[in-house]
Amino acid sequence: MSKMIHAKKDNLKVLIGSDSIGFFLKEDLKNYLMKIGHEVVDFGVDNSESSIDYPDIAIELAQAISRGESDRGILICGTGLGMAITANKVPGIRAATCHDPYSAERARKSNDAQIITFGAKIIAPTLACVLIEHWLASEFEGGRSIRKVEKIKALDLRKYHLSEQK
Repeated sequence: MSKMIHAKKDNLKVLIGSDSIGFFLKEDLKNYLMKIGHEVVDFGVDNSESSIDYPDIAIELAQAISRGESDRGILICGTGLGMAITANKVPGIRAATCHDPYSAERARKSNDAQIITFGAKIIAPTLACVLIEHWLASEFEGGRSIRKVEKIKALDLRKYHLSEQK
């Protein structure tokens, strides 16, 4: 697709999932990821007519990331927003909807986002591949962002402890 802009992260295991609206983009991205040497695990639907709701896919993939089965995941629905909202409900997960290379890069460097989400009705496959390149090539920088990410993690712990008390 496009020429790699950053140093490629070799042999990553990338989880990917979509609802029926995102099925075709998911298939394009799976092929692209495998072509550039990554292992891909599909959590999404297997056709464009599936009646599985996006929250079910987002939860399953986000929980797998939370359990440490992979460091990176991609979720696709119509806008990417529903997938991000749902994935972010799983403790320990930071999911970001990205539409441009800068936000894809900053999702990792500033926010340590393990999941990137796309809207199949918004992002063309070629652009999605460019965004994936930026996102996969980026790592959390720490620095001033450590304090902010730690506050997000603290919210997850508070939510977990509050649910235990009920």
